Amino acid sequence: MTRLAVVGAGLIGSRHAAAIAAAKGVELSAIVDPAPGAASVAAAHGVPLLPDLDALFDAGIAEGVFLATPNQLHAEGGLACIAAGLPVLVEKPLTSDVASGRRLVEAGEAAGVPVATGHHRRHNPLIARARALVEDGALGRIATVHGTTWFMKPDDYFEADWRRRKGAGPVYLNLIHDVDLLQYFCGPVAKVHAAESNAIRGNEVEETAAILLTFANGVLGTVNVCDSAVAPWSWELTARENPAYPATGEDCYWIAGTHGSLSLPNLALWQNPGKRSWWEPISATRMVFDFTDPLILQAEQFGRVVRGEEPPLVTGRDGLAALAVIEAVKASAASGQTVEVAV
Repeated sequence: MTRLAVVGAGLIGSRHAAAIAAAKGVELSAIVDPAPGAASVAAAHGVPLLPDLDALFDAGIAEGVFLATPNQLHAEGGLACIAAGLPVLVEKPLTSDVASGRRLVEAGEAAGVPVATGHHRRHNPLIARARALVEDGALGRIATVHGTTWFMKPDDYFEADWRRRKGAGPVYLNLIHDVDLLQYFCGPVAKVHAAESNAIRGNEVEETAAILLTFANGVLGTVNVCDSAVAPWSWELTARENPAYPATGEDCYWIAGTHGSLSLPNLALWQNPGKRSWWEPISATRMVFDFTDPLILQAEQFGRVVRGEEPPLVTGRDGLAALAVIEAVKASAASGQTVEVAV
């Protein structure tokens, strides 16, 4: 069994710990977090609680690390793991800015230590099936994509002051997952044009953003994110990944090409049975997929990465690419200009 430690015992760190405990080929070896609440997480899994990364390295009880600390600590913690020779999976976003993300990725490559990014949606079986349909040509040449991320964050969510401040809005905290998946299907984004609004709550942070994506291969896409709307069209409310969210049965992504289109997460493939034309009949085929928890699949895959059996499904460079798009979105919204994505 490959021993994995979880650093950071907050909401996502606790979910990683449970996923590792349920996954095959890996085992949870420690929780690393100085906060008092971390003790209960460690006790629930019967593993040691350590105060910091140095204590973990000294103990020698981990072969890989899940880094689920606050975003601002990702670069420092990731670099420490690399220096210790431990493969690290860094929760999204990879770091708090592209410059530090680049340093982290390049350090891992120079040292030969794998760095993965926690964009867990790529591990979802339905995403694997959708990617295969795209690569097999079921849609023909991709022409356009659209993503919707609409949901309502309740008033008490904003009782924590930091959630009302710049950097804590849905662009940084939520949209980055959607950007990663759209690049997974369509290739890298070359430039963006974005607008933001805080007209409803009036907080310092944005609550709505509308974004035009221009991909390097000529595909055009749009993404709309809003955390002040009661609506069923977001990954959280449609994908049935996390039982904390009610499942609506709706879709939130649409990918369209010259031979067909695909809606997700219901995985419906729309095609003309005969001639391709808007005057011809069109029908949908619902593809079969399973509901294995992607966090468990991510833990199993990272175990194989640690053992040297395969590279990360979502690399550090993948995480850096998503972060670069998000930075470009923020820059475009601030300037009103189209911004090129620079990784």
